Amino acid sequence: MVKKIPHRIYLTEEQIPKQWYNLRADMKEQSDPMLNSSTMQPVTDEDLYPVFCRKLAHQELDSTTRYYDIPEEVQEFYRMYRPSPLIRAYNLEKALGTPARIYYKFEGNNTSGSHKLNSAVAQAYYAKEQGLTSLTTETGAGQWGTALAEACSFFRIPLTVYMVKCSYEQKPFRKAVMQTFDADVIASPSNTTAVGRKILKQDPDTGGSLGCAISEAVEQAVSTEGCRYVLGSVLNQVLLHQSVIGLESKIAMEMIDEYPDIVIGCAGGGSNLGGLIAPFMQDKLTGKASPRILAVEPASCPSLTRGRYAYDFCDTGKVTPLARMYTLGCGFIPSPSHAGGLRYHGMSPILSKLYHDGYMEAISVEQSKVFEAAVLFAKQETILPAPESAHAIRGAIDEALRCKETGEVKTILFGLTGTGYFDMAAYRSYHEGTMVDNIPTDDELQKGFDGLPKIPGIQG
Repeated sequence: MVKKIPHRIYLTEEQIPKQWYNLRADMKEQSDPMLNSSTMQPVTDEDLYPVFCRKLAHQELDSTTRYYDIPEEVQEFYRMYRPSPLIRAYNLEKALGTPARIYYKFEGNNTSGSHKLNSAVAQAYYAKEQGLTSLTTETGAGQWGTALAEACSFFRIPLTVYMVKCSYEQKPFRKAVMQTFDADVIASPSNTTAVGRKILKQDPDTGGSLGCAISEAVEQAVSTEGCRYVLGSVLNQVLLHQSVIGLESKIAMEMIDEYPDIVIGCAGGGSNLGGLIAPFMQDKLTGKASPRILAVEPASCPSLTRGRYAYDFCDTGKVTPLARMYTLGCGFIPSPSHAGGLRYHGMSPILSKLYHDGYMEAISVEQSKVFEAAVLFAKQETILPAPESAHAIRGAIDEALRCKETGEVKTILFGLTGTGYFDMAAYRSYHEGTMVDNIPTDDELQKGFDGLPKIPGIQG
């Protein structure tokens, strides 16, 4: 008799990971170091102290410590909304007529509505521990800003959020949630910073980008006493904190004697993707297993599939260190797609290196096809997914349909990063047939590549 696998697999509180996993400790080759943009030398912990909390700066540059103990205060916070469920998508499987077994890790069971809270609480905790008096950050679609506002409110730390202007206008209720948790929310680019004023002078009608918002948040942090900047994606420290997603997923799958043949995540800066794949990539790096790892990114901002593997600034205003990553150029401004959390010009240096070395794959998808998948998923699984999450759904559906064609029985795991209840304008656009698929031309991308920094001996 075939054992029936429950729809939802939950860990107990005792099974919630007590440590984060640092994927870099098992990488065969490390990603290239961040460079100080003034000296073009590898950055040190001390170089990052004016921008980041001290312990976060150390985590950012540490490539040897395999596991970090999760502070007890952070563990206590996690227990309010973790463990998150691993769900078998029985209804979606039936609708597709596929022999594949589809699972998704659902990270939307908290007030922020996304996985972002996993790192937000850690970063706010370290800021409080250091005695900092305020924080700044950027947000695209608003998930990160909401999560950090929630965490900062809990630890009583004032927060300023620079929200990408097109998302600020598309998602006013996200702003209202952030304000509920006492955050000061500013549309970016703005007139409150020198870099914001410069960007607006060049393009007064710009809808902004994550790169622009990062520049403004960093400027305020380094010019304000007792203030530091925190980031919700891309950085090594963020992927470290988000590893709790993958660690829980692996434990849950072991409980039902499953292991994924394919692990799929949406890709913008890399936080949820890096967190979900972490323990499975560890198995791949150490030779224990060989799952396919698939990143799904928007065709409107295709950093992995059409970008260059090069050193670039992490922000549009060029005030951050340089990171080697897949990038479209820090000056690239994506079209105002509805997946605001994926509108970043670059990709996590860790994931960029793994992709470059052939450990993972990537595809890009138009937003109309993404929303087609989102609607199908919502009808079958009763969860309205965020536009970002729906990229992973699109990838999972396509892989499941491929199994239907070949008859292969594969286990698919994807990350459902959050809910789409603040994205109704996007769903309305899809249903009314007004959604447009904006795909940059080669000439448009070349303008971004032309602006890549010239680094003697590396790029030039």
